[in-house]
Amino acid sequence: MSARIPLHKRLLVRLLITSGLIAVCSVAATAWLAVATTTQALREEQGQALADDMEVLAELSGYAATHPDWSQVAETVRKLSARTGRRIALTTSTRRIIADSARAGTSLPPSAAAAVDPLHTDTYSERGAQIPGIDPRAVGPYRLTEAERVKVDALARKRQLCFSQVGLETDLSRTPSGRTVLTDPDSGSAPDYVPDACADGRLNTPTPTEEKATKALMELARGCLTKAGLNPGYAALLGGGPVGLDVRDPLGGKLGDKEARLAQPCRDEARRTQLDPYVAPVAELFLGTGDTPAVLFDMSPANKAKVVGTAGLVLAVTVAATALVATRLVRPLRALTAAAQQPPELHVRVPVTTRDETGILAAAFNDLTERRERIEAQRKEMVSDIAHELRSPLTNIRGWLEVTRDGVVDPDPALLGSLHEEALVLQRVIDDLQDLADADAGTLRLHREPVRCDELLQQVAAAHRVAAGAARVELRTDVGGEAWLDADPVRMRQVLGNLVSNALRHTPPGGSVTVSARRDGDDVVLEVADTGTGIAPDDLPHVFDRFWRAEKSRSRRTGGSGLGLPIVRHLVAAHGGTVEATSEPGTGSVFTLRLPGGPTS
Repeated sequence: MSARIPLHKRLLVRLLITSGLIAVCSVAATAWLAVATTTQALREEQGQALADDMEVLAELSGYAATHPDWSQVAETVRKLSARTGRRIALTTSTRRIIADSARAGTSLPPSAAAAVDPLHTDTYSERGAQIPGIDPRAVGPYRLTEAERVKVDALARKRQLCFSQVGLETDLSRTPSGRTVLTDPDSGSAPDYVPDACADGRLNTPTPTEEKATKALMELARGCLTKAGLNPGYAALLGGGPVGLDVRDPLGGKLGDKEARLAQPCRDEARRTQLDPYVAPVAELFLGTGDTPAVLFDMSPANKAKVVGTAGLVLAVTVAATALVATRLVRPLRALTAAAQQPPELHVRVPVTTRDETGILAAAFNDLTERRERIEAQRKEMVSDIAHELRSPLTNIRGWLEVTRDGVVDPDPALLGSLHEEALVLQRVIDDLQDLADADAGTLRLHREPVRCDELLQQVAAAHRVAAGAARVELRTDVGGEAWLDADPVRMRQVLGNLVSNALRHTPPGGSVTVSARRDGDDVVLEVADTGTGIAPDDLPHVFDRFWRAEKSRSRRTGGSGLGLPIVRHLVAAHGGTVEATSEPGTGSVFTLRLPGGPTS
């Protein structure tokens, strides 16, 4: 039925069109905002991204400067990635992953962003660095012990007090090696002037740890100085480590520019050699876009106003379009709701005003109302029929019992036989109603077993042979081949018995009733054919309805409760089969049962 709805009338098409219009407005607004704000946003992003990259490199370089390996760097990488929104990966020179914030198996960017090497870095600087290219946080053997830190800190505080007494304000800061030093509050560097009263020289005296490390540095520098054509004695003046000392010649004067220029590389190389065991190996740093990029810029107030205004306009259009469509959709639904809330006995219909899905729903509602009305009429008729079927035998039984009690007639065998016959009719109606109730409730039980069709037909024929003889109707059986059923034999005898009884009642004297069985592929086909009066074409669709009889009166001329054929239909369905009736008025009727076949033995 939905195929006949015009395309432009279909609810889905209308919703798609509405959604498309909203989407077009949204895309247009987004494009306009992108053109208006992207340029400035990209500039801000580039600056922030560069700052983030420098921050990542600086923090990883600091980690390498203070750890002999990368074994614990994964947590640092994860935190940096979460803070900056960047994908961060560290690898060896052979591209073996050391740590990666991305999921395992994610491919690396095409090239590394930088090399993380605290002994050769020109991308990080910090005030107090003594040797160019070496991260000042790489202190290695120059790191003071706890006792030395406490002692130096006390000397620094004493000097700070001395400075304050002469009117000079200073701050205290701690170098990476743990040494406390005085700094200028404005510049952050060491004070340019030291009052004579404060120049006791004790604060800058090397600690045992620094002396030991300095001696080792001198030994490492001697060979290089010799190769450079300098006096190896200059090695004694190349100490200082993280703090640094002036380089002077052995005779007491400062080194000349040439000598200082030649000595500096020796000092740098010796320093790197000395620190190498204390820092992590060189690693390649790869940077990429993370799964949840951080917000790198904030829009200006003007851009925010544009976004808010455009979003408000799109929202208004969306609400208006949705309200219009919703109103047209809800109106027929409200009509349906109002009709459904009416008392059932009124059987209210709703007008069908459209040809879309709501119109189809309204038509289906009206069809349901009509079916409900018919079912209600059938229910009332069925209750009336049940009352009639039960009243007739009960009235007969009661009447004969009353006249017998009053002594009008004697309880002779004929009377008792008549009462017994009426009781059997009453019992048959009750049993039929019970079977139908069980079928409706789904509690109809079957006891399946292999059943031979020829034996089944013979048993049914034998049970009705006397009735057939009394009606002067020939009862025949016909079995084609060996056919078996997997069925409940009692229920199958009931099915065929109902059909045979029905056929005998409607077949005039001299006629015949034939019960046959044959195999048809995996199915077994059972037929009950008679040469009776037949069924009119208008009545044929109703033969399996409860209490239906071709005779509209309740004279019960042909007998029966009107429940036999409905029971047949339910029992056959319970066996997984089907039943159908064909008939020609004046020629006879054929009831055909198709059931799943069973084993052959």
